[in-house]
Order: sequence, then C-alpha cells, then structure tokens
Amino acid sequence: MFDAILDVAALVCLVLAGLLSAAAGFGLLRFTDALSRLHAATKPQIFGLLLVIAAVALDQRSWGVLLALMPVFVFQSITAPAAAHMVGRAAYRTGELDDDILLVDELGPAIARAGKRSGED
Repeated sequence: MFDAILDVAALVCLVLAGLLSAAAGFGLLRFTDALSRLHAATKPQIFGLLLVIAAVALDQRSWGVLLALMPVFVFQSITAPAAAHMVGRAAYRTGELDDDILLVDELGPAIARAGKRSGED
C-alpha cells in the first residue's frame, strides 16, 4: 500500500514537471523579447528539475540515489540563474528587448556610470 502511494506521488511529480516544461515552451513561443523569454525558460526549469529529482528519489527509494541527485540540483540551481543573467545583460546591451514592456530600467544608469568611469562617452 505504501509503495503504491509513493509510485503515485512520483507520477504526480513527473506530470507536474512535464506541465512546467510545456508552460516554458509556450512562454518561449508567446513572448516577444529576449528578457521575457528568459523568464519563461528559467523559472520553470529549476522547479521542474526538483520535481524530476523527487520522482526519481520516490521511485528508487534509496538514500544513495537521493544523495547522488542532490549535487545535480545544487549545481543547476547555481548555474541556470547565472547563465540567464549573463544572457539577459547581453540582450540588453545589444538592444534585443522590447522597451515598451520594460517597466523599470535598472541596468541603464549602471552602464552609463561604468562608461563614464572608463572614459567612454
């Protein structure tokens, strides 16, 4: 009985991860600029990965498997936002964004100050 409950929980985790993946795909198709697409791609990625790891851990029912999967989650949680940040900055600097939907531009003044300090005008 307990094994059946864990199997159903693993199935629910995988279905939810699939739905998050589909939502990310729809967001990539629907949104117009790079910053919005980055948001749609990276937000569900980490939670979807957590759900997949939970499903594998529930299916295998082993501490060894869980301990082997934890570094995957930790490193992905560190690298995915950092990579998205760098891509977002590159998109901003190359003008690949929609200024009409940008509510607050926090990067523009920082880039202007950095340009003045380095002697660029």
